[in-house]
Amino acid sequence: MASQISDKAVISPKAKIGNNCKIFPFVYIEDYVEIGDNCIIFPFVSILSGTRMGNDNKVHQGAVVGALPQDFNFRGEKTELIIGNGNIIRENVVINRATHAGGQTVIGNYNFLMEGAHISHDTKVGDHCVFGYGTKIAGDCEIHNGVIFSSSVIQNARTRVGECAMIQAGTTFSKDVPPFVIAGGKPIGYNGPNITMMTANGIDEKVQKHVANAYRLVFNGQTSVFDAILQIKAQVPDGPEIRIITDFLSTTQMGIMGKEVG
Repeated sequence: MASQISDKAVISPKAKIGNNCKIFPFVYIEDYVEIGDNCIIFPFVSILSGTRMGNDNKVHQGAVVGALPQDFNFRGEKTELIIGNGNIIRENVVINRATHAGGQTVIGNYNFLMEGAHISHDTKVGDHCVFGYGTKIAGDCEIHNGVIFSSSVIQNARTRVGECAMIQAGTTFSKDVPPFVIAGGKPIGYNGPNITMMTANGIDEKVQKHVANAYRLVFNGQTSVFDAILQIKAQVPDGPEIRIITDFLSTTQMGIMGKEVG
């Protein structure tokens, strides 16, 4: 089915628009933009050069998608923003493309970015994540599947959040947040396993207890992250979720919230 494109939208002839899209008045789309099928672009949205968007996305009023990176190292290189399928991008969201030539900012599938969220350059977001009102994600971050950010969270540069973690409202953090946890406070701390998200993702109750035991070894007492990994491998029954935790802990570069790495 042909797309419905308002004659009041400004769209570059070099942009590619898929089938059955609806593009409202006062939308601005630059050169070298690709938009897949069944997308809805509401009024006053700007989609800028280097953006490649999949199918079934909705972009609401005032959003700026593919904005130039807010990075002093940017010199005008050709970079990209890659957006998957089924994402909801609400009002006044800003997503920056990458900084260096050939780089990509990546937003996966079925994410929900609430009003005023900002995803900065070179950040990689998985699937089924939620970004609450006014949440700000700095450059070069990594966010795994199923992460929930409450409102007004600030994630500082080059940090990671593991899958099915939840960050509570108003939290600012500069170290990695491991998988399957609830984290928050000032300074950020461990507030227990994320039972709700683990249950929603079909993780068995017995495995949830193993996850809780693993994190007791990480966050209780004075053990380092390195020693906690050894204790988890020795004391907690093995399984996919436990390996996700130990792999995440062992690959940290910025450190784990509230813990010494060595």
